[in-house]
Amino acid sequence: MVNLEVLETEKRNENSLKIDEGDFLSIIETINNEDKNVALAVEKEKLNIARLTEEAFNQLKKGGRIIYIGAGTSGRLGVLDASECPPTYGVDPTLVMGIIAGGQNAMFKAKEGAEDSEEFACEDLKNVNLSENDMVIGIAASGRTPYVIGGLKYANSVGASTGSIACVSNSKIGDVAKFKVEVITGGEVVQGSTRMKAGTAQKMVLNMISTTCMIKLGKVYGNLMVDVQPTNEKLVVRAKRIVKQALNVDDETSVKLFEASGGNVKVAIIMGLLKLSKDDAFKLLEKNDGIISKSVSDYNR
Repeated sequence: MVNLEVLETEKRNENSLKIDEGDFLSIIETINNEDKNVALAVEKEKLNIARLTEEAFNQLKKGGRIIYIGAGTSGRLGVLDASECPPTYGVDPTLVMGIIAGGQNAMFKAKEGAEDSEEFACEDLKNVNLSENDMVIGIAASGRTPYVIGGLKYANSVGASTGSIACVSNSKIGDVAKFKVEVITGGEVVQGSTRMKAGTAQKMVLNMISTTCMIKLGKVYGNLMVDVQPTNEKLVVRAKRIVKQALNVDDETSVKLFEASGGNVKVAIIMGLLKLSKDDAFKLLEKNDGIISKSVSDYNR
């Protein structure tokens, strides 16, 4: 028998007891006031988030992957974060992966019962050839989803590293994972609707994990996302603007460098910074793991 009473996410929120009697503005204000507390709750876990993220980065450096696993809203958030990494940072779609209980169809339509099986998670991880170099991060607002627990147990059994993100204290998934994050967001405006504050907290933590790893992998120069893939008109404009901002040059110069680089933002920046040819800029970046600042330091030695 599941005892929801002990979960902070299932507590009745005293600030929204009469929310159904409010007008549109008062309802919005109540939701907004509760949302203001989410970032503060995340802040309290920043050290644990940093530890988990550093472990994830170390696994990536060993040739592994980050694999999020979850059910329902938590699973969808993992898939969302993973799916945004390739277009934003130009990484392989398998570098950061999201697995949701019930498979791809569960992204759009809830698949009841899928989250109750530990075995389903084991099969899903076997299907992506989980290895000891990978990092599996289980996501569950309640901290007790069997699917996530099963996935973390299997990951531990093959020697992979494991992390967890929950919105309750003393979470069951935290007991299984090697690195745990527990962001206590409290009772929802609508009791039990953890797609709200808990979901927002999970999204914030996932943003921190993936963005920090991408920065450390050299996908960012300053605060510019220099590995953006110019696959549509908007992204081409953005890429040219990044070259302009990184080099502090005019539009004409940035466009010329971008075109001369073959549409590669990093190469264009190195060409502009060091006055190198396209080929020499590419070789220098390749030698320095694609990291611009490291490449510049190496060249100036």
